[in-house]
Amino acid sequence: MGYRSTFAGIAGATTLAVIAAVAHAQEAPAAGTIVDGSLKGKTLTFVSYGGIYQDGQVAALKEFVDKSGVTLLNDGPTEIAKLQAQVESGNVTWDVVDTADLPPYVHCGKLFQKLDLTKIDVSHIPAGQVGECSVPAMNYGMVLMYKNDAYKDNPPKSWKDFFDTEKFPGIRAIDGSGDPIGALIEQGIIADGGSVENMTPADIDKGIAKIKALGPDTIFWKTGAESQQLAESGEADMVMMWTGRAMTAVKNGAAYTPVWQDWMVVMDQLTIPVGVKDTDAAYALINAYLGKQAQEILTEQTSYSPIHNEAQPKVDASVAAFLTNTPDRVKQGYQQNIKFWVANFDAASEKWTALMAGN
Repeated sequence: MGYRSTFAGIAGATTLAVIAAVAHAQEAPAAGTIVDGSLKGKTLTFVSYGGIYQDGQVAALKEFVDKSGVTLLNDGPTEIAKLQAQVESGNVTWDVVDTADLPPYVHCGKLFQKLDLTKIDVSHIPAGQVGECSVPAMNYGMVLMYKNDAYKDNPPKSWKDFFDTEKFPGIRAIDGSGDPIGALIEQGIIADGGSVENMTPADIDKGIAKIKALGPDTIFWKTGAESQQLAESGEADMVMMWTGRAMTAVKNGAAYTPVWQDWMVVMDQLTIPVGVKDTDAAYALINAYLGKQAQEILTEQTSYSPIHNEAQPKVDASVAAFLTNTPDRVKQGYQQNIKFWVANFDAASEKWTALMAGN
């Protein structure tokens, strides 16, 4: 899936049109509303990142499928290049797409439609998480997991320790699944003694240099399943992991412990591509997905934190330990500078791609 995030700066960047639409959200059908038989004979393709996450999303949408009568196809993983090819060819086959956090801001109005928020109920979504072209699919985090045997009585306590290879030697595993990870680059800048309050493009080089300095043994995993396997096999001493994968790895016996200080706040985004053939049907899916019951099912299936602020998922202690929406976790979270990364997306992508290529 790549990095994803909730951002304090989003509210300030939200357009007046979005604010006006949110103010009139009461005109929208209530989140979770499904009209019996309304989509009978129609087909929608939902695109996400596979694994336990997409399985949970499909489970959350089961009532929508059963009641509306729609045929729901699933595809993935989400790749912006594939979506761009569809949009440019005028043959869009993906109806609702779960993306990483930055693409809906970078490509708003070009690859992703500006949303009509009178067609979906966003009144139960936490403040600041509704974008002009997207709504959150869920909340979760990118967390540092360390191998218990590697550090024993002196474990790492922050990302600064992650970058300290002298005090904390060992193999690191980093998310290399997609777009540049702004939060990790920022943590590299901080570990190098810099500040992220007034970043410039030159700071991107500093952060990436700090990542490169971790050494040639650093593993850049390409899928969530690979990150989970790295933990379960004990191959890496510190693994940067999505919380859902971290939770599953621990449940499967991985002897790793999370570091919650400055865990990277993440959210996937739900979007409707430009050129979708049945936009109203896509809105109906999103509105059903945002419902209280659907969000409870999603959390119960995946451990990702619900979007609906009244959702009360029933989860065991092992899952609750990795939820990110508790007051304590919220205080510990680290939110990347979304405005900076959108403004410098192309430069960051070029430098990140070079890093992935070993340059």
